[in-house]
Order: sequence, then C-alpha cells, then structure tokens
Amino acid sequence: MSEHGWGPSGPNGRGRAAAEEPGDTVWRLRSRGCWQEAAELLRPTAEHDPTAALGRAELLIEQSLFTAAHWIQAEQALRLAEAVADDTEQRAAAACARGFLAYVASVLGPRDRLDEAQAALGRTSALLPPDAPGRPLLDFRRGLVAENLLRDRSAAWIAYRRAHEGAGERGDELLRSYTWRHLAALALARGDRGNAREGFDASLRLREQLGFTVGVAPALAALAEVSEPAEASRLRAEAARLVHALGGVPVWLARQLGSTPTAGPPPDGRTTRESRGTIS
Repeated sequence: MSEHGWGPSGPNGRGRAAAEEPGDTVWRLRSRGCWQEAAELLRPTAEHDPTAALGRAELLIEQSLFTAAHWIQAEQALRLAEAVADDTEQRAAAACARGFLAYVASVLGPRDRLDEAQAALGRTSALLPPDAPGRPLLDFRRGLVAENLLRDRSAAWIAYRRAHEGAGERGDELLRSYTWRHLAALALARGDRGNAREGFDASLRLREQLGFTVGVAPALAALAEVSEPAEASRLRAEAARLVHALGGVPVWLARQLGSTPTAGPPPDGRTTRESRGTIS
C-alpha cells in the first residue's frame, strides 16, 4: 500500500507502468479528489478480494480526511476489509487503516478516538515483522498520532524518520511526500527554517511529479510558511485557486486560506489542530 491506498501504477506506489492498469485509473481519480468514483471502480471485487477491499477502504478514509465528512461510508468499507482479510499481512493492513480512521476522526470528526487509534496501530505492529513492507506506513501513522493527538514531537520525529527511510527503501514517493512535509514542520517548530524549507520544497516537488493534484495545495501552503512575503503570498494564492478548483478540499486548508465560504467546521467545531496544516 502506498500512503493512503492505491498509488501511481497500482497499490505499491512505485511509479507508473507503461501499460494501462486498473490501478492507474483509480490513481488518477484519487489524485483529483474523486474518491467516490475511484471507490466505485473497486466495489465489484471488494467483497471477495482483500486487496481491493482494503484499497477501497483507504480511499474512503482519505476522502474523510480531506472533507471531514463521509464517516459512515469509510467505516462500512473498512469493516468489509477487516472481514475479508485472510492472512496476517492483510489483517495488519486492515488494522493500520483502522488506526488511521480513528486518528482522522479524532482530529476532524465528532469524537475523540485516541484509544482506538493507539490500540489498532499497536495491533498492526504486533502482526508485522520488523522488515515488513507495511512498516513505513505504520510508522508514519504512529507519528501522526504522536504529533497531533499526544503532542509528543520527539516521538513523532522518530516515527517520521523511520517512515521516511523505509519509504525511500521501498520507492514509495507518495509516502515520502508526506514524511518530508511532517519532518519539515517539526524542523520549523524548533526554529530550523533551512531544513524546513528543504523538506517542504521536496514534498511539493514529489507531489507535482506524481500528479497528486489534491495534495499539491497543502504542500504549497506549507512552503509559504518558510518563504519571503512576496513568494508566500503567491504560493498561498496558488493554493487557494487549486482548493477552489477542486471544490473546496481539503476543507481544513480551505478554511485556513479563506478560499471558499462553504467550508464549515467539523461537527464538533474543533479548528485549532487543523490550523497548523500538518494533520496529514
């Protein structure tokens, strides 16, 4: 699995293949924020194919991350993925997705699910051997919990570094676009603007190269935080235009940039954690 489900050229996110594959279509839809359409392509096989079921669940969880909505759909898809998993690796991947959904719901949804997130990610770790392909994604998601729910930047940095190195070894450039951004945000928090700019710039470059359009605006906004005023203004304006073109997603960035009047707060009204722009 690439960072939130299907990546370029199928589920492992190692770059696009020369021949068109079903995963390529799913990726193109996902990258433009068309999660419902991408998930629908996987529906026919999801009930008997654990890989398709998990990919569909990850797509709908990512939709909840970007929209702060559609929680029931994500939960139903994840329950199916958990039900059809038939080996240890698949059960671990489903548990990892469970932890991520609980994290996203804690940050953007109607209630705190920290205990569930920690338990699910702990279960994932117990199921996976140290060198398992799913380790980098697990480490990244543990970093998210540490950074945004536990407020433990030291633990977050360690988890992100492991994820960053593991993603590099596996060639998962989408995941590296996330780890670069989070490591940069932690660098900025400790006053290291040079490393922060390097990381934010690398994250943006990877997302543009991969064609992960829906993730470009957050990368632009992050880079603006370490740019000179004129450049920062240009980057934020570009991010706002892109958010508007994609229908107001991600909603937390739309609210931060003031790029759309329709992007309301999540159901419980929480806005403070989102404003930092590093929830994912």
